[in-house]
Amino acid sequence: MNKLQYGVNGFIILLIFGCTKAPVLDVYSFDLTTVPVVSHSKYRNKSIKLTYPKSLKESVTQKMRFSYSYNDRGLYQNSEWSNNISKLLQGTFIEVLSNAKLFKAVLFDTSTVHEDYRLESTIFAFEHRVRGTLSTAFISIQFTLIDTNTGHLIKSKRFSYSEPTQSIDAKGYAFATNRALTRLSKDLIHWMK
Repeated sequence: MNKLQYGVNGFIILLIFGCTKAPVLDVYSFDLTTVPVVSHSKYRNKSIKLTYPKSLKESVTQKMRFSYSYNDRGLYQNSEWSNNISKLLQGTFIEVLSNAKLFKAVLFDTSTVHEDYRLESTIFAFEHRVRGTLSTAFISIQFTLIDTNTGHLIKSKRFSYSEPTQSIDAKGYAFATNRALTRLSKDLIHWMK
């Protein structure tokens, strides 16, 4: 090969690598509509601590999950949540309960302050479900309210939501998830009153 051929080959290689770029990573977070303030609450002078949500079925990461059936599952490659789902949920529920003014103080589980109540949560499902032409954000979370002074269970309830997506992609899933979480937050406050 002569110098001209090396130069042309080098230019072509630079052109190919210069035009190739990694796909953009889309990052989504939770953005709920406001939840109303509760005017009367029997917990008004009490504190509550929210534990880190646990998952029984799958590891909890910031990856966005989708499924086409019970066995056909995957993760979006170019889209993810802004943080680990458990951290996002814990922060969201703390913000929701704080804004609703149900309790005197709403605490992270890492707080050293003694709490009157503890709210535990278990994630059963948190994914984008596509079944034929039906596409939904599916969320199923169980909450357990415990009196920490007595150690007694006060109540427990599983909340499940299936919210239709406007598009069959991560963006549609993220928007539908926010609508489902807004519904969940309102129902959680109503259940705790």
